[in-house]
Amino acid sequence: MADRASGTGRSGGTDTGRAPGAGHPGDVLPGSGPLPAGPGIAGLSFGYQVVAALALSLIGLLACAQVAMVFLHVAPSNTLTKQHGKTVDDWIYPEFEQNWKLFAPNPLQQNIAVHVRAEVAGPDGRRTTGWMSLSRQDGDAIRGSLLPSHVNQNELRRGWDFYVNSHDSDNRPNGLRGDLSERYVRRIAMLRLSERDLGGTVERIQMRSATSLIPPPSWSTEKAKPRTDYRVLPWWDVTPDDLPAPRDAARGEEGSQ
Repeated sequence: MADRASGTGRSGGTDTGRAPGAGHPGDVLPGSGPLPAGPGIAGLSFGYQVVAALALSLIGLLACAQVAMVFLHVAPSNTLTKQHGKTVDDWIYPEFEQNWKLFAPNPLQQNIAVHVRAEVAGPDGRRTTGWMSLSRQDGDAIRGSLLPSHVNQNELRRGWDFYVNSHDSDNRPNGLRGDLSERYVRRIAMLRLSERDLGGTVERIQMRSATSLIPPPSWSTEKAKPRTDYRVLPWWDVTPDDLPAPRDAARGEEGSQ
C-alpha cells in the first residue's frame, strides 16, 4: 500500500500512468527511423519538384491546345477559323478527325469492311485470288499498339465513302467527282496489294463492301437481322497510273529538287 501511495512501482520506477512501452510525445522509439515525408510532389526533392511541375504544366498546355483545336475544327466558320483554318486542319488531320455520326439522333450502327481481290498473271497463267479484307489489315495494324495511327484506316474509310457518295446503287457516277473517286479507291487498293507477294503481276482488281449490323444492347427492343450485305463493284483493269510510285524513284526526285 505504501508503494502505491508514494507513486512508485515494484520495480522502483515512477508510475506515469501510461501503458508499458509508451513514450513522451515526440520521442523517437528505439529502432524506428524518421517519419516519412508527405505524399505526392511534396515528398520529392526540390529538383524533382521543379521537373514534375514543368511536366504537369506541359501536359496541361497540350490538353488545352487539343480542346481549343477540336472546338475550332467543329465550330461554325468564324474570324479565327478564317485566319488560321489551315493551322487547325494541320493539327486535327489525320489523327484527330471527328466523326459526328456517333452523336447523331440515329448513330452509326454498322460495320463496313472493304475487300479486294485480284486477277494475277504469273508463270503458271492467270488466276484469281480470294477476297482480302483491307479493313481487317488496318485493324490488325493498330490493335494492341500503344501509339496507334489511324492514317491508313481513315484513308480507306474516307475513300470508300467518297466513292459511295458519288455513285448510285448501280455503281454509275452521279456527278463530276465519280471518275475521281473511282481512281482514288483503285490507287488505295493497289497500294495495299503492292505490300503482298501475289506471285505475279496484278492485271485486274475488284472491290466490294461487306456491311453488317451491330447487335443492339440487351435492354433495347430494336431488332437487327444477323446478315451481311455486299456491294460488289465491277472489275477494273489496272493502269500504270494506279500503281504506287517506286520509293527509290521518289527519293531520287526529291533529292534532285
